[in-house]
Amino acid sequence: MAMSLPHQIGALSGTSLTAETGGVSCEVPAKGSSATSAMWRTPMTNLKVSVQKTGNEIDRVSPSPSPPMSPMMGGGMRPDLSVACQALMEAQVDEVVEREYKVRNSSEKEKGVPVFVMMPLDSVKMDHTVNRKKAMNASLQALKSAGVEGIMMDVWWGLVERDAPGEYNWGGYAELMEMAKKHGLKVQAVMSFHQCGGNVGDSCTIPLPRWVVEEMEKDPDLAYTDQWGRRNFEYVSLGCDTLPVLKGRTPVQCYSDFMRGFRDRFENLLGDTIVEIQVGMGPAGELRYPSYPEKDGIWKFPGIGAFQCYDKYMISSLQGAAEAFGKPEWGHTGPTDAGEYNNWPEDTNFFKKEGGGWDSQYGEFFLTWYSQMLLNHGERILQSSKAIFEDKGVKISVKIAGIHWHYGTRSHAPELTAGYYNTRNRDGYLPIAQMLARHGAVFNFTCVEMRDHEQPQDAQCAPEKLVRQVALATQEAQVALAGENALPRYDDYAHEQILQASSLSINDQSGDREMCAFTYLRMNPDLFHPDNWRRFVAFVKKMKEGKDANKCREQVEREAEHFVHITQPLVQEAAVALMH
Repeated sequence: MAMSLPHQIGALSGTSLTAETGGVSCEVPAKGSSATSAMWRTPMTNLKVSVQKTGNEIDRVSPSPSPPMSPMMGGGMRPDLSVACQALMEAQVDEVVEREYKVRNSSEKEKGVPVFVMMPLDSVKMDHTVNRKKAMNASLQALKSAGVEGIMMDVWWGLVERDAPGEYNWGGYAELMEMAKKHGLKVQAVMSFHQCGGNVGDSCTIPLPRWVVEEMEKDPDLAYTDQWGRRNFEYVSLGCDTLPVLKGRTPVQCYSDFMRGFRDRFENLLGDTIVEIQVGMGPAGELRYPSYPEKDGIWKFPGIGAFQCYDKYMISSLQGAAEAFGKPEWGHTGPTDAGEYNNWPEDTNFFKKEGGGWDSQYGEFFLTWYSQMLLNHGERILQSSKAIFEDKGVKISVKIAGIHWHYGTRSHAPELTAGYYNTRNRDGYLPIAQMLARHGAVFNFTCVEMRDHEQPQDAQCAPEKLVRQVALATQEAQVALAGENALPRYDDYAHEQILQASSLSINDQSGDREMCAFTYLRMNPDLFHPDNWRRFVAFVKKMKEGKDANKCREQVEREAEHFVHITQPLVQEAAVALMH
């Protein structure tokens, strides 16, 4: 006699669970496997990129921003709601997955790389409530059922402390944290001290707190400034880190007070649900200068960007450094021959390979000062964050940008303008890794999903070589390395690249070292597209297996695909129920 669909599920999972769906009792799967969403198909993006330099115009592929509201399916239901079927048919799956998690952690050294998923930027609305709460709840259930370790969420300075200094409204975040806890998901909380809007993938606008913007309007030099006087309001200039320019407090004091407020509000969840605090240190939450701003078309990939050291506070520091160096004439301005945002290295006297200013005594002086200012900024904030979260059971992490274009040139111009003093003759990532190691922080790096040949070779892009360099630097500094994908990708090629990169098998000294975590960008309707979801479930399983896994990759893929396939009817049935 043929087994019923519910019994097939039970047989596959090895565990019999019962849930009520519209008055019908059925068995549901366990062990972190997952069902897919109702059918909704979109054309897959062509990921092969070709960039040709024609005059000042550079073609590039930029990810489509996530829509503020999810697209509608036929029948009137949003795809992000379709995964709510998980809540109906997997009410008891959390307990089983948690049991599996505890078994994995009981071993002497846990193998594999835990996968986190980045939440939408607008997960908390301007009115301090959770955005699309029903869909969010269902989506978290789906992620948990897939074996995902947890989620990453931005905690926006511009939302929480929006109206007045020292007045924090954690509404929305408290509810979201409790939702994560209910589903047994861990949380990486990002202290987002930057503006949302103007960077790759930004799908909404969340400015800095009103009172901060007011101060920046009174004193525009609080904003990063380029040599043409253009101001960037994404993040307060690090040149005034230690000056009481924000209503009597220094920027670093503001960041510290915010983190202290977060700690006090969520102390009961620290170390249990909240396992990591990623401290924002610049635009897009990354430790860098805003050297390649996309807003208003100022910069286009793969331009070299521009130095951001022309506000009066940065110039004052430069003058002091030049006088101490015995060259006071070098302190009046930054390089004047470094080109414009969308130039290429060979277009400029400063970055060209032969006789470029970057390789001169002046170039070494300026780039050392510029990069050291960034390191000092990171050091100040890390000292504070480490003290605030000491003995709270959470990791501290810092995000570093994966600037892979023109990596094959001698000067590495885009990295230099961003503040990473990395050239063909100098390792710019080792000092960053050593700084993080001093504070026991995690080095979080992007562009892990990219392969060299997918990128425009005329711009000498080399993301794989860059990731390898960073892996070697963190290995030498003995600091933990975590990864993210820079752009949304749902294809097997990207997944395989992430699996390879996260294994950290770079040389004989690598041993059993792996990335300590990987954060997948981003939870949106595309992720729950049936084909994408099938691939994602298999990817999570492979990451959890680790690089020395006994189970073959093909077996993992078969298990994931079979599980997604047999649960699809239940998914569609539950989705119909949600529309009523």
